[in-house]
Amino acid sequence: MTGLTAASAAERLAVLLAAGIPPSAAWEFTTAEPARDPAVAMRERGWTELASAWTIASESGAPLAPALRTIAVGLRDGEQTARDTAAALAGPAATARLVLALPVVGVLFGLALGFDTVHTLFATPLGWACLAVGAALVVVAFAWNRRLVARARGAGPAPGLGCELLAVALGGGAPPSAAVATVEHVAAEHGLAIELGSAAEVLELSARSGAPASELLRSAADDARREARANAQAAAGRLGVLLMLPLGVCVLPAFFAVGVVPLLATVVGATFGE
Repeated sequence: MTGLTAASAAERLAVLLAAGIPPSAAWEFTTAEPARDPAVAMRERGWTELASAWTIASESGAPLAPALRTIAVGLRDGEQTARDTAAALAGPAATARLVLALPVVGVLFGLALGFDTVHTLFATPLGWACLAVGAALVVVAFAWNRRLVARARGAGPAPGLGCELLAVALGGGAPPSAAVATVEHVAAEHGLAIELGSAAEVLELSARSGAPASELLRSAADDARREARANAQAAAGRLGVLLMLPLGVCVLPAFFAVGVVPLLATVVGATFGE
């Protein structure tokens, strides 16, 4: 189905499974794909987190429908965080792309003043040197900008995913040690990098207090998602300042090399020519 996300699929599958529909048929109804192994199909679609939850529930004996509802909540929150981050980064990213056009503006400015800076750039040794320097600086600035934006966007599995998957594994009645082993095995099988350090602390707290481990793990996952959203907003705020570094170090010197130096050379040449 067009526009179907992992979170939407998880929610629909949970409803169909709770209604008593077999897993393969539920997958066919949800995606309009032929009945097959849902976990394999999820991996092929890139829904690694959902595939991992499905596999863990199947191996641990946990009910599939509640497990998928739990994962859907985390995926929805992750999607919202990604949208918020993209919206916050849209302004700084657009500014960075606009600033990269400054060297071209310098050339046009020279032409507007009536000086043939294009001839100086493309037909003289000085112009060739200016073009080489300007092009190199713009390439560096472009790569630098992309790296800053990518770092602000962040990457990796959904925040709190390790705790969510461990809660799913515990839903089958397995002891904590076996649940942790299942999560680690399935995560490695699906190529999913997760961190279970915070989950281990939660399990220790559950053992000391007698509180349900699954509820504590889901609470920890909620905390991780809230922290990730706050960090994403802070990173977007810092990006506007960090993008000034490529501007000052690369773009402005490129503007000077491509726009100002050829213009000065053209003016001097015209003056002495007269």
